[in-house]
Amino acid sequence: MSKIKICGLQRSQDIEIVNEFIPDYVGFIMSTKEKFRRQIPVDKAQKLSELLDPMIKPVGVFVDEPVEFIEDICRNDIVEAVQLHGNENMEYILELRKRIPNPIIKAVHVSSIAQIVAAEKIPCSYLLLDTAYEDKAGGGGVKFNWDLIPNKVSKPFFLAGGLNADNILEAIKQVNPYCVDLSSSVETEGYKDREKVREVIKKVRSV
Repeated sequence: MSKIKICGLQRSQDIEIVNEFIPDYVGFIMSTKEKFRRQIPVDKAQKLSELLDPMIKPVGVFVDEPVEFIEDICRNDIVEAVQLHGNENMEYILELRKRIPNPIIKAVHVSSIAQIVAAEKIPCSYLLLDTAYEDKAGGGGVKFNWDLIPNKVSKPFFLAGGLNADNILEAIKQVNPYCVDLSSSVETEGYKDREKVREVIKKVRSV
C-alpha cells in the first residue's frame, strides 16, 4: 500500500485535520529568501510539528537553501526528513548527508524518462517525481505524464503533481509509488479541507 503525504500545512487547524486521519507524512515549506504561497516561518513549523501525532512524520520542504539552514532545523528536531525541491546538485546533497542523519527526498521536475533514470544516481533516500512548475515548491495541481516513469525505479519514490481523489487510485495502480503527495487538491480557498483530506486518505487506504 502506498503511503500518503499531505504537503503545505500552515495552520493549527491543518494539524487537527491530519491528526484525525493520520497520513504517513506532512510537509512544511520553509525558506530564507523565496516567498512561496504555503511557506511558514521556522518557529511556526516547530510549533506545528510539536502538535503532530507521533505517528506522522514531518518533512521540511526546501528550495536551494543554505546547507546550514537545513542542518539547524534538523538539529532542533523540527522535521524528520528533508525534501529538496530546487536545483540542489550532487555536491550539495553529499555535503548535506555529512551534516544530517535525516532521510533526504530529492524532487525531480519530470520532463523525460532519461531525467528520471539519471536521478536514480542521486545520493538520496527517496526521489519525488513532480510536475515542472514555475513555483518550485510545487502545489500547482497539474499532472505530468506518468508514462515517463520507468517500470522499475531503483529508488522508492513519492509521486506528486495533480493528484486528487479522482485519479489517486489510477496513479497507484499504474506506477506503484512508495508514497503519494498531495497539496492543492485537498484544499478549499487555499487551506486544507477536512473532507477532502478524509476522502483521499480513505481511498488510498482502501487499496
